[in-house]
Amino acid sequence: MDRNPVFGPRSSRTWSESVVMNLIILNVVVFLAQRLLPQGIGGERMVDLFGLHFWKGQEFRIWQPLTYMFLHGGFDHLFFNMFALWMFGRVLEYDLGSKRFLTYYLICGVGAGLCNLGVNWIEFQNYLTRYPEQVVLREWADHVVTIGASGAVFGVLLAFGMFHPNDRIMLLIPPIPMRAKWFVVAYGLLELFLGVTQTGSHIAHFAHVGGMLFGFLLLVGWKRTGKIYY
Repeated sequence: MDRNPVFGPRSSRTWSESVVMNLIILNVVVFLAQRLLPQGIGGERMVDLFGLHFWKGQEFRIWQPLTYMFLHGGFDHLFFNMFALWMFGRVLEYDLGSKRFLTYYLICGVGAGLCNLGVNWIEFQNYLTRYPEQVVLREWADHVVTIGASGAVFGVLLAFGMFHPNDRIMLLIPPIPMRAKWFVVAYGLLELFLGVTQTGSHIAHFAHVGGMLFGFLLLVGWKRTGKIYY
């Protein structure tokens, strides 16, 4: 038996029972399907069906706020998301337990998608004032799509900072150590700043902020009801 700092004793489990490992495998399998399946089934077609589209676009489907987080735009996009999930998620899964971690991860991902849809709506309203022609608006709505696990991963990062605030994280650029709590605060503020200042960016900064926001609210709610302690 090993001891969990949140819930007490917990049985050891293998990698095959790890939610984090299974999430990584699932993301890799989906990415390979995007790249290897014939045209019309994989690639752009999977993004059309499962990527998160703006709700006024023709491609929007009700399941997309969940499925978008399992698609990625390239190897580097996949690698950095999965590396962060492995680095921080395996510790958090131990803290929360597998079922609660999976619930947390999915809620952060869905919450990030909903926040991004909210930002899409604000952008859409701006387009209404600039381009009243319906054809232009329809083209814009049809081309707005979000993919990637970044929102859920940012939620995991936020939780790691809350559970292990004084653990040191070694930054890559610059290569200096930083306490987890300050790393999370700095990264969150940076994403918020970039979201406001880089409105035309292809990176969904507000989805990252949304994942952290939903994660924070969920953890606070669990703590107040006595379901977790930290």
